[in-house]
Amino acid sequence: MTAPFLLTYAARRAAQAGLALALLAAPAAGRAGALPPGHYAGGAAHAQPAALPPLPPDRTLPLPARRPDAARLRELRGQREFRYVEAAAETGFWDNFWARIWRWLDGLRGTRTGRVAWNWVFYLALAGILGFAVLKLLQVDLARAFGRAPRRAGLPYDLLSEDIHAVDFPARLAEAEAAGNLRLAARLGYLEVLKHLSDGGRLDWQPDKTNRAYLAELPAGALREAFRECTRQFEYVWYGELPLSAALYQQVRRAQRGVAAASTATAVPA
Repeated sequence: MTAPFLLTYAARRAAQAGLALALLAAPAAGRAGALPPGHYAGGAAHAQPAALPPLPPDRTLPLPARRPDAARLRELRGQREFRYVEAAAETGFWDNFWARIWRWLDGLRGTRTGRVAWNWVFYLALAGILGFAVLKLLQVDLARAFGRAPRRAGLPYDLLSEDIHAVDFPARLAEAEAAGNLRLAARLGYLEVLKHLSDGGRLDWQPDKTNRAYLAELPAGALREAFRECTRQFEYVWYGELPLSAALYQQVRRAQRGVAAASTATAVPA
């Protein structure tokens, strides 16, 4: 090997060795120049807080259980202010009945079929209410639309405002009985009773008076009781539309003749 090459190799090895020594010396120098704990870079000392002494071990004994006085407890239980239990309310028959009905409806609505049926009932009821309201607004006679209309006789004195003094009652009664219209015959007989009492001065007949007003005009006694029974039968037949058989019609006629007989037997009050 030539001399220049050896010199170059030796210089390179020396440079590497010096670099390695410098790297090893750097950490030691850093440790030598580091500040001690509690000091800033300017050199001023900063005191650390003193360490606290450890807590002593817990040597507390458990407290004994305190039992309340039994006599005092009995006394408090007897006071009304400490009674927090409410007495159960008593339920009657109807309360239990409706409670069962509502429980049954709740159970019914819990099923699919029950919900469908409940919806139908609700909508039908709503439609019925709306239909009834519409009919009332249109002033439709519901009795004629859904029931039988009151039967009207073909005679001119089938009105409340008829003049009983202008009617030939024996002839009209015979006509109604011959036609089989016993309800009208019972009404004609009652109007004949009113005419008889009016002609005898027992009452003051007016077309707008009620049967109860005529009854109040009669004094207490046999005549008044006979007229009361006659009025009751007439109202059942005429206003209640009671179907009259031949036997019932004869009973009504007997009550009407009884009023006439009692009127004849009773003196007219002065």
